[in-house]
Amino acid sequence: MPMNNDRKEKIAVLIPCYNEELTVTNVVSDFKRVLPEADIYVYNNNSKDKTKELALKAGAIVRDEFAQGKGNVVRSMFRDIDADVYIMVDGDDTYPAEEVEALIAPVLEGKADMVIGDRLSSTYYEENKRPFHNFGNSLVKGLINFLFKSDLEDIMTGYRAFSKKFVKTMPVMSDGFQIETEMTIFALTNNMKVVNVPITYRDRPAGSESKLNTVSDGIKVLLTLFNLFKDNRPFLLFGILSFVVFVLGLIIGIPVISEFVKTAYITKVPSAVLAAALVINSFLFLSVGIILDAIKNQKHYLFQCYVNQVVERINKEK
Repeated sequence: MPMNNDRKEKIAVLIPCYNEELTVTNVVSDFKRVLPEADIYVYNNNSKDKTKELALKAGAIVRDEFAQGKGNVVRSMFRDIDADVYIMVDGDDTYPAEEVEALIAPVLEGKADMVIGDRLSSTYYEENKRPFHNFGNSLVKGLINFLFKSDLEDIMTGYRAFSKKFVKTMPVMSDGFQIETEMTIFALTNNMKVVNVPITYRDRPAGSESKLNTVSDGIKVLLTLFNLFKDNRPFLLFGILSFVVFVLGLIIGIPVISEFVKTAYITKVPSAVLAAALVINSFLFLSVGIILDAIKNQKHYLFQCYVNQVVERINKEK
């Protein structure tokens, strides 16, 4: 059903597109019907088909992003567009516009800075015919929930709603499909309010192909996850490394110490040197973790000061 036109909040629908001529018309038309008061933006990312022309014909505001990659598109969207509520949706017609009100509501009510359109709790595994994509989604979800002590249901979804606070404070660093992982971890590590909303998912129509490469983009996502874990949980990461290296040093060094206690001699000199090096490195890892954690806390404090300034400015604009 259409949204209530009495709402004064400015709503922007952001649609990143690369070669989506088969679906972009339906996506734009559906959101114009469901959200007649919203501005519909299509960011054309060097499409080689008729995506741009069809989006314009459907009534979207079309802008070009020449730096290839979804992360680059999202960076430009977040920087350029001014609104109170943002909806980001892929241009492949896999997400129903009719369910957008459920995503917007928590943002309008101040209960969420990011709302995740959760496919995995709904029809995703039935509709998605790419088993490695399914495995990758489950792997990334499990790793993030374990490493960041969260309980999110879908990390890689392309259907989300954001508050202005989120959009105007997130520094987008990724250039490709790692952006979903980056947004999720940014929210988890910066006290942003996150809400899961189950949504219906339908597979791409015949002839429409996913731009996500399971292997290469999957590796990039995992590397991004590791880097973000290192940046946001350095003490935990280097603490684990310190513990593992220390245990290895003990395993190798205990026979050497035992021999010395019994004979007052050390015949296993290489083992003694290796064990000593491992123990020293374990303390170095621990020291690095402590230092990086202190730096992270200082950066987090400065970032929260910046967020407070942004929120104050947003409140003054209302």
